[in-house]
Amino acid sequence: MAGQYSTKNFLRQMPNALLGRYFNERGLFGNMDFTAMKEGKPDELFEAWLALPDSQRNKMDSEFRDIFEMSCEKGFQAIIDEANWQMRETPDALKTFIEKLSALSNHYERAMATFLDHNCFWRGATLFYHADTMPYWRKRKNLPHRTAAVDEASLQQLAALIRHYFHHTEGRGKNCVVEPFRRGELDYFFAYPEDYSQQSIEWVNGEFDRRPHNPAFEVIYVYSQKEGSLDLNFRGSYKAIEPLQGMFATAILKIDELPPDPKDERIYDLTPLRQRGFDFTYDVGSGIEEVTVKKLRLSSQIKKGDRITLEADTSRNSDAIYVLLDQIGKAIPLDMYNLTQVELSASVVVDSNKPAKRISIRITYPNSCSLKYDELGLKLRDMLEASGIEPKEPAKNPEGKRPVKL
Repeated sequence: MAGQYSTKNFLRQMPNALLGRYFNERGLFGNMDFTAMKEGKPDELFEAWLALPDSQRNKMDSEFRDIFEMSCEKGFQAIIDEANWQMRETPDALKTFIEKLSALSNHYERAMATFLDHNCFWRGATLFYHADTMPYWRKRKNLPHRTAAVDEASLQQLAALIRHYFHHTEGRGKNCVVEPFRRGELDYFFAYPEDYSQQSIEWVNGEFDRRPHNPAFEVIYVYSQKEGSLDLNFRGSYKAIEPLQGMFATAILKIDELPPDPKDERIYDLTPLRQRGFDFTYDVGSGIEEVTVKKLRLSSQIKKGDRITLEADTSRNSDAIYVLLDQIGKAIPLDMYNLTQVELSASVVVDSNKPAKRISIRITYPNSCSLKYDELGLKLRDMLEASGIEPKEPAKNPEGKRPVKL
């Protein structure tokens, strides 16, 4: 993300030539000389902007927000991903497009240039970026390796299934639309069922009032034909997860029912993190500067539900949590407790021109992790794997079977 949005900050960051093009295409500020305006000093432009009626400003402000959000490395990658698909049959034109954007001085220019000159990529790119920022995905494996159906009839079938389910179980979802996109080897499906009616407090043309409206909520599917897996993002009742997976299997994969979901046997090995001096492993060029343990949760082996949570300030002493653990151990027999949750603090350089960013990572036994599957999240997952923490599938014997647990 590019940072905290404000209209004036957006105007300050964007080159005057691109701002001039944007407003000229909308028939605004024709008498303003954008070439004479000092870069990064949009005071005159901002005053003219404030004088516009709400009806003109609101739509443009929402576009500015989207452009601002996309003005980062992750946003640029999402643009490239969408261009790769749309221009897959014209590799030379794709190469020229990427080189042209890469030659621009910063991500603000790249985002605005894409919005103005290659708007056909904009919708897919913004959706990919949005999906990359979403936490708490649910994965289902063991699906058939079938090509995802993206024809209109299949999309309408999925929309109808989602609409029917939510309308009859929760009283919402009267309408629904599904949009498909392709990203590398992955198929993305963005579904938007109608949510409950709401009233929002709004200012419209200087009038303050409560206005009823019908927002949409969101269901995102990411299907890998190669892996036979489906990732689902839905912020709602857990009991809806399997039905939503089943709807996808029916409408998009054309199978009558979901295959059995094999139990996820992966387990995070948190035990080594109880010891002072655990060595986190990461590549020198990863941007990761430091990883420390700042929080531990211990669960009783004797009485279910009894827990001890320890949290320490590691800004001055990276081993502060272990100092605290030693103190607690003098009064409580800690060998009667299992380590069931760890919170790490990773210092990562995301932008070479800015100080390192602090990222919190929460790992909970047996296999829950707060990291997303975006660029930064995958980098930190690589660190966990190299450090021997990230879980892996159990090894198979030569006959291809799981070893039997005794």
